[in-house]
Amino acid sequence: MGGHRLRSRRAGQPRSDAAAGTAAPDARPGRGHPQSRRRAARAHLQPGPRHPAVHARRKCADARAIRSPRLPQVNVLRIHHPDVIIVGGGISGLAAAYELQRRGAGVRLFEASDRLGGVIRSDRFDGWVVDGGPDSLLVQKPAAVALCRELGIGHRLFSTIPPRTAYILRNGRLHPLPEGSFLGFPLKFTALSNSTLFSFAGKLRMACEVFIPRSEDDEDESIASFVGRRFGQEAVEYLAEPLLAGIHAGDVDRLSVRALFPRLVDAERQSGSIIRAFRALQMKPSPQGAFVSLPGGVAELVEALVGAIAPGTLTAGTRVTDLRHAGMFTLDTTGGAIEATSVILALPAYAAGGILRGVHTGLAALCDEVPYASTATVAFGYRRDQIDHPMRGSGFVVPRVERSPLLAATWVTSKWPHRAPAGHVLLRAFLGGGRDPQRLDQRDDELITLAREALAEVMPIAGDPLFSRLYRWTRQSPQYEVGHLARLAAIEGYLARVPGLFVTGSGFRSIGIPDCVADGRETAGRAATFVATQRV
Repeated sequence: MGGHRLRSRRAGQPRSDAAAGTAAPDARPGRGHPQSRRRAARAHLQPGPRHPAVHARRKCADARAIRSPRLPQVNVLRIHHPDVIIVGGGISGLAAAYELQRRGAGVRLFEASDRLGGVIRSDRFDGWVVDGGPDSLLVQKPAAVALCRELGIGHRLFSTIPPRTAYILRNGRLHPLPEGSFLGFPLKFTALSNSTLFSFAGKLRMACEVFIPRSEDDEDESIASFVGRRFGQEAVEYLAEPLLAGIHAGDVDRLSVRALFPRLVDAERQSGSIIRAFRALQMKPSPQGAFVSLPGGVAELVEALVGAIAPGTLTAGTRVTDLRHAGMFTLDTTGGAIEATSVILALPAYAAGGILRGVHTGLAALCDEVPYASTATVAFGYRRDQIDHPMRGSGFVVPRVERSPLLAATWVTSKWPHRAPAGHVLLRAFLGGGRDPQRLDQRDDELITLAREALAEVMPIAGDPLFSRLYRWTRQSPQYEVGHLARLAAIEGYLARVPGLFVTGSGFRSIGIPDCVADGRETAGRAATFVATQRV
């Protein structure tokens, strides 16, 4: 695994994706034998038992958005143009729509697929709650939790189940992360010395991090290069690659440490040592844990947002095909044309690029350059007595050097309550990503079988699962590779030349639900301010 320094460059090489509004995954459940390829009913057609607090809101959401009709014809659309049009109905677009409504701006949102929420998807059936995409909200970044409280579902948030231990696979065995770690890096020498994850030489090299001089180079750098300089190659292979790059489904040799982990860069610059910097903060884990979720899955947040937005605002199943700007913005859609004073593109960067060519070819080209990865999530339901493993913790990640098809696996019912009937367990396995881009070329049944067999190599499993469910997330994980911040600055420069045009979403400035919520709302605020200036 290379730990070389990467210079800023154009990063638009074709890449094959796990996190907006133009595409939904294919969820393909199979009862019994995992090679079933029967297409799943869509989530809103097969919701299963609903949690009481969600039931009324979900009905409202379905009526207003999920089953919304096609737009009227072009002349009808032109009669009542909104202040702002949002393109993309993922969490960023929905948060923007909610914020614009809160500020009193007229808003319409168009989503190309037949469902809202983007990669947030929670399937509920027969007592199971399966998150096909993200399954949690990070507490340290408060925007998503604050929005839940604002929407009246804050009381439904709950924390992960102790002990919250995460494991790393090495030589076929699971090793717990050292206690008192920050982003996986041990801050206490006793925890490092007692860890079974690292060799003696690896421990010694990591302990020497406090003596490594800071870099005087101000160039962007890959995660592998940064961690290799500070902690050594073993830390790259067994911490940085499966954890830091793994949570972004990316390649550790290509992802930018400045774009994704600026706190590490700041710690080196200010303190000269990562260990010294974070020890000084005396960071203690919260007794409530770092993550929270909702009884009906993370999609409860989407349903609450949809329920809080005025009827007629959200339209699913309508694709925006072109955008033009001549004083007003004109958007061509599959339901006709519509005008607005301002436009927010809450789309994957490549999808935004596809409709920006009529506005600015240079801007469109830059958006096209943002690389994406594709991933698959495979969920399995078992009886507890089928699995001969304690599963004490949240799950495990798999380093690339282990040569397993798995990126990671989650012991869902050891991590969260309310996810399976009593006496049953729910597992999730993750495949593909930037390090294994060809994996998703395989058929559904092949991926399900592959995930089953790979899990069974780590934890003994007897018999077939009660169900399996596959979620494909094609080009949904943006890759903030070296040079991303420079590209983003260039995109912002072009946008400044087109007043009233804004972008938001994970392809640009925000990774994870809290950041997407925060950026969507902040972008909505800027759009509302622009609209107000046009009324003067």
